[in-house]
Order: sequence, then C-alpha cells, then structure tokens
Amino acid sequence: MREKILWVGLTFLGLYMILPWIISRVFGWGIHRKGSKLKQVALTFDDGPDPNYTPKLLDLLNQYNIKATFFVLGSKAERNPDLIRRIHQEGHQIGIHNYTHKSNWLMTPRKVRKDHVDRSADIVERITGVRPTYYRPPWGILNLGDFLLRRQYSIVLWSLMARDWNAKAAKQKLKKLLLTRVTDGSVILLHDSGDTFGADEEAPHYMLEALKETLAEWDHSFEFVRVDQMFPETKKAVPAAGELGFIRRLMLSAWLLWERCFVRLFHIVPVSEEDSLLQLRCREYYGSPIKLNDGVIISKGDRIAELHFNNDLLVQLTSQSKSSVHLAIQMIRRTEAMLPRILYLLQNDPQYKDVKGLYGISLIHRGTSQLGFTVIDLPKGMFSFATQYYLKFMMYVLHPQGRDRLRTKNELLVPKIIAISTRELENRYIA
Repeated sequence: MREKILWVGLTFLGLYMILPWIISRVFGWGIHRKGSKLKQVALTFDDGPDPNYTPKLLDLLNQYNIKATFFVLGSKAERNPDLIRRIHQEGHQIGIHNYTHKSNWLMTPRKVRKDHVDRSADIVERITGVRPTYYRPPWGILNLGDFLLRRQYSIVLWSLMARDWNAKAAKQKLKKLLLTRVTDGSVILLHDSGDTFGADEEAPHYMLEALKETLAEWDHSFEFVRVDQMFPETKKAVPAAGELGFIRRLMLSAWLLWERCFVRLFHIVPVSEEDSLLQLRCREYYGSPIKLNDGVIISKGDRIAELHFNNDLLVQLTSQSKSSVHLAIQMIRRTEAMLPRILYLLQNDPQYKDVKGLYGISLIHRGTSQLGFTVIDLPKGMFSFATQYYLKFMMYVLHPQGRDRLRTKNELLVPKIIAISTRELENRYIA
C-alpha cells in the first residue's frame, strides 16, 4: 500500500497540475480564451490596479472610448479603492486575479477559492457594489479543483499573450505584435503593473506607449468589448444522474490507466479469473505489529497477501449502487464468496507459501468483522493522512455522484486496516 501511496502522490501531482493545463490550454475546456464574433476584440489588463500606470491607462482608453477588462489583485484593490471605483464608474469590467499574485499550483482548491478568489470578489463588491464573476488565475495556471470555481465564476484566459511584462519586448516588439497578430475574437493579455514576480517595473510604461500608437493605427478596425460582452454568462446545465462530465471522464480514464500500470508493475493478480474483483500481492509486512482477534500477531518481516480491488469492476459497482451502504454490502458479499478461493490459494499455490494472513486498507470496512477480519485504526501520521485522501479521491472519481457520496454516511469513509490470519481462514472457510 505504501508503494501505491507514493505512486498516487506522483500521479496526483500530475493530475493536479498537468491535467488542468492540458484540459484548459490544449482542449480549451472549462475556460474562455477567444471570441467568435467578427471584428470583436477584448483588451484585458492584469496585476493592477497600480497608482502610477492604471490612471494613465484609463485616460488612454477614455480618449478612444474603449471599454476593457481589468483582472485585479485583491490586495491592490484593497489599497487603492479610488482606482477601483474609477475603473467601475468609467464602464470597464473588473475581474479577479487572486488576492496576491501566487500560483494556484502552490495552494489547495479551498485556499484558492476562499483566501483569494472569494476574498478579492468581496473587496471589489464592497467598493463598487457589484460582485465580479469573471476570473483569471495568475500565469493562467489552474489546479484540478479550480474547475469547481465555474459554479460561480467564468474563467477567462487569452488568445494573444503580448509578453509586455518584459520591458525590452514591450519597447521593441509590442506594437508590431499587436498590429500583426490581433484577429477577430482576440483576447489580448496586457499588464498595467510591473511589480509582480518576473516582471520589469518599468514595462507598463512601454506598454502604454506601444498601445497608444497601435490604437491610433487601428482606427475603427475593431470593436473593443469587455469579456462579459464577448463571453456572456449562461446558466450551466446540471448533468443527469449517472452521467459523468468531460472532466470526470478524463480523470476516470487517467485513473484507470494508472491503476493498470500499477497492477502490472507490482505483479498484482486476480484471485479468480471468473470473478476478478479481488486481487492479491504477496509481500513482506513492514508496518507496526498487528494483533489479530485470534491472537496471531503479524510483525515486520512476515509474509502477507495484500488485498486490492479491481477498480475497473469497482467502476461498474459504484455506478450501480444506490448509496455507500449499498456499495459496501455488495463488496462484502463478493468478498465473502471469494474467501474460500483465497484459502485454497494460500494452501496450494507455492507463491503463497508461509503467508501469515490477508491484509488490506479500505474505506469500506463495516461488516468485515463478521467475515473474521480484525478491523484496526491506521496509526496517525502522514501515511494515514495520505491514505484517507487517496481513497476518498478514488471514491470521488469512480462514482458519478462521488461528491454526494462523500457527504453521506461519512462515518463509513474513514480508512482502516482489515486483516485476517491464515489460521482464522482455515477455521472459517475450509474449502
């Protein structure tokens, strides 16, 4: 199980960071990045408001009667309420760009939502009386949980990155890039502040110069709109019961692919070809001593048969189950039916020679004591913490209503060690 948790950790980082990048940048799912109307363009400005550059930018936009979108940092909005009021009063749109310019990869989804997005929206709402509903994460980086923000916020990235945070690029290339690369539906990323990590402090000065010259040459080539005009909010459809959305299907496919790799890598085999729900792996036990109900003690170095569930079959069971209790009953019944077969393997298969007992860790452990298993709390620590979140995440991924399942019968969703000695199996399940 420890190897699995390690692999889960590495896989989780990939799912948490890389998968959202593929979903948003490659497939464009869950985000807005380019409009569809002819001649329509959205100017967007990140990292402000800045007391030096934002007023100059507002003057320039007002000169050309252009409405834009400002994705502001909540901490700066808090310090510059007059600028936020001016942006709002002059008809521009205000979106959220986190409270501080911190990557979402370095935070939990809860922290992103509560301490950055909602907090910043509260600040802007107190100043303007209007709550922002559009969001752009710093550097356009999303973690997997950020897609849940779509219930309250529309996520907007961009179709044209002008690299104007670099003073040299803004001074020498920005005007040419804007004149040659902007097309129908472009969402242009610019910055009205240069004090964030990686930016040049004077870069907004050159951005303003280049934008002023470009607007003069654009004349009436484009209609400049706010992002809420380019991407009007629509009521999101609620998936029908039993249906998985795109993100969940993608997560499920990635999860099952990883599981198949893990099974091959660690030589995990089904108990029976006819019913492969239960799988086994022989290994040495290296945890703290476990005293079982029949007096047998499993100690470090003892050979055990580690129990695993076939997650491909578990997908079918969870999708058909009416509740977590119903799922538990089905799994316990299937396990009980397989125990005589497991005993036969322990008694007759050479690879299971000297196995002291069965061992597993599961969220679904209610009722296993009736089958002869000893149920033991996991020792507190990082392993217990990681195991709990791994198994709950698995439940969320596998079940179409996984979120609801985690909210109901929560007392069942605490992982515990379940173990039974070979001697107890012989006493109960003589083949």
